[in-house]
Amino acid sequence: MSTEMQSRPGGGPRSGPSGDGQERRPRRSGGRFVPRRKVCHFCVDKVAHVDYKDIGRLGRYVSDRGKIESRRKTGTCAKHQRGLAVALKRARFLAMLPYTSNHVKP
Repeated sequence: MSTEMQSRPGGGPRSGPSGDGQERRPRRSGGRFVPRRKVCHFCVDKVAHVDYKDIGRLGRYVSDRGKIESRRKTGTCAKHQRGLAVALKRARFLAMLPYTSNHVKP
């Protein structure tokens, strides 16, 4: 068998000038992407208490499906994430925010 017909461990075609003729960009050393650290917007704005009536601010932390976004995704600190969850649940209960995305009819 020729080397081009053999199965590769990665499963894909050969990369670089010896394989398919296209050169790929070299990887950075380490191979891991290091994202910029996210900051808590409540701490930056010095918000002591997350208010359930502030729909403009709360809407930022709800996904398009109506779910509460995680700390990892939004960058909120643990203290404000707990208050945010309570405020979002209160706003939903008072019909200021939707529980799901099904409230909009196409």
